[in-house]
Amino acid sequence: MAESVYKVIELVGTSTESWEKAAKAAVEKAGETLRDLRVAEVTEQDMVLKDGKVEAFRSKVKISFKFQGS
Repeated sequence: MAESVYKVIELVGTSTESWEKAAKAAVEKAGETLRDLRVAEVTEQDMVLKDGKVEAFRSKVKISFKFQGS
């Protein structure tokens, strides 16, 4: 493999249905503006509560992509 450099960003995706859909939302949104996405790592999961009930699922995701700096 040729030498490469990757940048890592951290995003939080949300979903009213599941942590998986929350993580997927973060990756798909990143894919709209970033190229060469490589790895996504879910680092944290939590829930938003309202009146003692789950209102939303949140997944914190680290996403790496190939750095194209000059």
